[in-house]
Amino acid sequence: MKRRLAVAAALLLLTATASVPLGLSVPPLVIRIAYEIERYGIVYSWGGGHGVDPGPSKGTCRGYRGSIRPCPAARTRGLDCSGFTRWVYALTYGEDVLGPGNTDDHLRKMRRVSRARPGDLVFFGKVTKRSVRTHHVGVYLGGGKMMNAPETGALVRIDTIKKKKDFAGFYRYRR
Repeated sequence: MKRRLAVAAALLLLTATASVPLGLSVPPLVIRIAYEIERYGIVYSWGGGHGVDPGPSKGTCRGYRGSIRPCPAARTRGLDCSGFTRWVYALTYGEDVLGPGNTDDHLRKMRRVSRARPGDLVFFGKVTKRSVRTHHVGVYLGGGKMMNAPETGALVRIDTIKKKKDFAGFYRYRR
Protein backbone atom coordinates (compact mmCIF):
# COMPACT_ATOMS: atom_id res chain seq x y z
CA MET A 1 0.00 0.00 0.00
CA LYS A 2 2.80 2.44 0.92
CA ARG A 3 4.61 1.57 -2.30
CA ARG A 4 1.48 2.33 -4.38
CA LEU A 5 1.05 5.69 -2.63
CA ALA A 6 4.71 6.54 -3.27
CA VAL A 7 4.38 5.61 -6.96
CA ALA A 8 1.15 7.63 -7.29
CA ALA A 9 2.77 10.63 -5.62
CA ALA A 10 5.82 10.37 -7.90
CA LEU A 11 3.62 10.15 -11.01
CA LEU A 12 1.58 13.14 -9.86
CA LEU A 13 4.75 15.13 -9.22
CA LEU A 14 6.20 14.22 -12.62
CA THR A 15 2.95 15.09 -14.39
CA ALA A 16 2.56 18.40 -12.57
CA THR A 17 6.11 19.51 -13.34
CA ALA A 18 6.66 17.89 -16.74
CA SER A 19 6.28 21.15 -18.67
CA VAL A 20 8.60 23.13 -16.40
CA PRO A 21 12.24 22.96 -17.53
CA LEU A 22 14.70 21.99 -14.82
CA GLY A 23 16.18 25.00 -13.07
CA LEU A 24 13.13 27.20 -13.74
CA SER A 25 10.37 27.85 -11.28
CA VAL A 26 6.67 28.06 -11.94
CA PRO A 27 5.51 31.71 -11.97
CA PRO A 28 3.42 32.78 -8.98
CA LEU A 29 -0.34 32.25 -9.32
CA VAL A 30 -0.95 36.00 -9.54
CA ILE A 31 1.24 36.15 -12.68
CA ARG A 32 -0.42 33.15 -14.30
CA ILE A 33 -3.84 34.71 -13.68
CA ALA A 34 -2.73 38.09 -15.08
CA TYR A 35 -1.52 36.40 -18.29
CA GLU A 36 -4.77 34.47 -18.57
CA ILE A 37 -6.79 37.68 -18.28
CA GLU A 38 -4.59 39.38 -20.90
CA ARG A 39 -5.35 36.49 -23.27
CA TYR A 40 -9.05 37.45 -23.26
CA GLY A 41 -8.34 40.88 -24.81
CA ILE A 42 -10.32 42.87 -22.23
CA VAL A 43 -10.66 46.53 -23.09
CA TYR A 44 -9.92 49.47 -20.78
CA SER A 45 -12.96 51.23 -19.37
CA TRP A 46 -12.64 54.18 -16.96
CA GLY A 47 -14.13 52.95 -13.68
CA GLY A 48 -14.52 49.39 -15.01
CA GLY A 49 -14.04 46.55 -12.55
CA HIS A 50 -15.46 48.44 -9.58
CA GLY A 51 -18.83 46.75 -9.32
CA VAL A 52 -20.03 44.80 -6.32
CA ASP A 53 -17.91 41.86 -7.47
CA PRO A 54 -14.44 42.04 -9.07
CA GLY A 55 -14.23 41.59 -12.83
CA PRO A 56 -15.18 43.47 -16.00
CA SER A 57 -18.08 45.90 -15.67
CA LYS A 58 -19.36 49.00 -17.38
CA GLY A 59 -17.37 52.04 -16.36
CA THR A 60 -18.38 55.57 -15.50
CA CYS A 61 -17.82 58.97 -17.09
CA ARG A 62 -17.60 60.67 -13.68
CA GLY A 63 -14.07 62.04 -13.38
CA TYR A 64 -13.13 60.91 -16.90
CA ARG A 65 -10.28 62.94 -18.46
CA GLY A 66 -9.39 60.69 -21.39
CA SER A 67 -8.72 61.76 -24.95
CA ILE A 68 -11.61 59.88 -26.59
CA ARG A 69 -14.74 62.07 -26.75
CA PRO A 70 -17.49 61.59 -25.89
CA CYS A 71 -16.56 59.43 -22.92
CA PRO A 72 -17.10 55.76 -23.90
CA ALA A 73 -16.83 54.30 -20.37
CA ALA A 74 -20.53 54.16 -19.47
CA ARG A 75 -21.22 51.93 -22.49
CA THR A 76 -17.97 49.92 -22.38
CA ARG A 77 -17.64 46.71 -20.38
CA GLY A 78 -14.03 46.37 -19.26
CA LEU A 79 -11.48 47.23 -16.58
CA ASP A 80 -9.48 50.25 -15.51
CA CYS A 81 -6.04 49.76 -13.93
CA SER A 82 -7.23 49.24 -10.35
CA GLY A 83 -10.20 47.15 -11.53
CA PHE A 84 -7.71 44.88 -13.30
CA THR A 85 -5.44 44.45 -10.25
CA ARG A 86 -8.49 43.99 -8.01
CA TRP A 87 -9.75 41.14 -10.20
CA VAL A 88 -6.31 39.47 -10.47
CA TYR A 89 -5.85 39.55 -6.69
CA ALA A 90 -9.44 38.35 -6.03
CA LEU A 91 -8.85 35.33 -8.27
CA THR A 92 -5.45 34.72 -6.68
CA TYR A 93 -6.58 34.93 -3.04
CA GLY A 94 -10.11 33.56 -3.47
CA GLU A 95 -11.71 36.70 -2.08
CA ASP A 96 -11.93 40.41 -2.87
CA VAL A 97 -8.85 41.43 -0.86
CA LEU A 98 -8.44 44.88 -2.45
CA GLY A 99 -12.12 45.89 -2.59
CA PRO A 100 -13.87 48.26 -4.98
CA GLY A 101 -11.81 51.39 -4.21
CA ASN A 102 -9.34 53.26 -6.40
CA THR A 103 -5.53 53.03 -6.57
CA ASP A 104 -5.11 55.08 -3.38
CA ASP A 105 -7.43 52.75 -1.46
CA HIS A 106 -5.64 49.67 -2.79
CA LEU A 107 -2.18 51.00 -1.93
CA ARG A 108 -3.28 51.47 1.69
CA LYS A 109 -3.90 47.71 1.91
CA MET A 110 -0.36 46.92 0.81
CA ARG A 111 3.11 47.34 2.25
CA ARG A 112 5.94 48.97 0.36
CA VAL A 113 8.87 46.72 -0.54
CA SER A 114 12.33 47.70 -1.70
CA ARG A 115 12.88 44.54 -3.76
CA ALA A 116 9.99 43.64 -6.01
CA ARG A 117 8.92 40.10 -6.75
CA PRO A 118 6.71 39.06 -9.65
CA GLY A 119 3.12 39.46 -8.51
CA ASP A 120 3.70 42.62 -6.47
CA LEU A 121 1.84 45.74 -7.54
CA VAL A 122 3.65 48.72 -9.01
CA PHE A 123 2.08 52.13 -8.31
CA PHE A 124 2.51 55.50 -9.99
CA GLY A 125 1.82 58.90 -8.45
CA LYS A 126 3.01 60.53 -5.26
CA VAL A 127 3.21 58.75 -1.92
CA THR A 128 4.44 60.56 1.19
CA LYS A 129 4.07 59.88 4.91
CA ARG A 130 1.09 62.25 4.97
CA SER A 131 -0.67 61.60 1.68
CA VAL A 132 -1.31 59.11 -1.09
CA ARG A 133 -2.14 60.43 -4.56
CA THR A 134 -1.69 57.68 -7.10
CA HIS A 135 -2.99 57.55 -10.66
CA HIS A 136 -1.97 54.12 -11.99
CA VAL A 137 -1.22 50.55 -10.91
CA GLY A 138 -0.07 47.36 -12.61
CA VAL A 139 1.00 43.82 -11.74
CA TYR A 140 4.80 43.50 -11.70
CA LEU A 141 5.97 40.67 -13.97
CA GLY A 142 9.72 40.98 -13.37
CA GLY A 143 12.40 42.27 -15.69
CA GLY A 144 11.11 45.85 -15.53
CA LYS A 145 7.70 44.93 -16.99
CA MET A 146 4.14 45.08 -15.76
CA MET A 147 0.72 43.87 -16.88
CA ASN A 148 -1.81 46.71 -16.78
CA ALA A 149 -4.96 48.30 -18.15
CA PRO A 150 -3.26 51.48 -19.40
CA GLU A 151 -5.75 53.87 -21.01
CA THR A 152 -9.02 54.36 -22.85
CA GLY A 153 -8.99 52.50 -26.15
CA ALA A 154 -6.30 50.00 -25.08
CA LEU A 155 -6.48 46.35 -24.06
CA VAL A 156 -4.96 44.86 -20.92
CA ARG A 157 -1.31 44.51 -21.94
CA ILE A 158 2.35 44.33 -20.96
CA ASP A 159 4.31 47.59 -20.70
CA THR A 160 7.70 48.54 -19.35
CA ILE A 161 7.58 50.31 -16.02
CA LYS A 162 9.73 53.11 -17.43
CA LYS A 163 6.99 53.92 -19.97
CA LYS A 164 4.93 55.56 -17.20
CA LYS A 165 5.97 58.66 -15.27
CA ASP A 166 5.80 59.17 -11.50
CA PHE A 167 6.95 55.73 -10.32
CA ALA A 168 5.80 55.52 -6.67
CA GLY A 169 7.11 52.09 -5.71
CA PHE A 170 6.46 48.39 -5.43
CA TYR A 171 3.88 47.14 -2.95
CA ARG A 172 3.03 43.69 -1.66
CA TYR A 173 -0.31 42.52 -0.30
CA ARG A 174 -0.20 41.80 3.41
CA ARG A 175 -2.47 39.07 4.65
